[in-house]
Amino acid sequence: MKTAVFAFCFLGATAALGQSFSGAQMTNVLQFNNHAERASQQSMAREQNLLESSNYFFAQGERPLWEVQPLSQTRPVPLGDIARMLRKEHEASKKADVVVHD
Repeated sequence: MKTAVFAFCFLGATAALGQSFSGAQMTNVLQFNNHAERASQQSMAREQNLLESSNYFFAQGERPLWEVQPLSQTRPVPLGDIARMLRKEHEASKKADVVVHD
């Protein structure tokens, strides 16, 4: 089995080297477009209104959490109880009949 894996890796490496050497004759140079106008400093644009209508409302401050998030009616379960419940489920779950060691 080790010999087959070694042979496969050896053949894969030689194929990869063969592709890299055969592609060396055809060189493709990657050229990026030059956008000089986008990089130059310009004055700021005129202000534009993005709203569909001119009626908008403005408010300051924060809303209290009780207005946004209603209080939960259920009592939170402590993490210790959750861990005990998971341990009981793990002990009660079906175990494997056969254990294989290589």
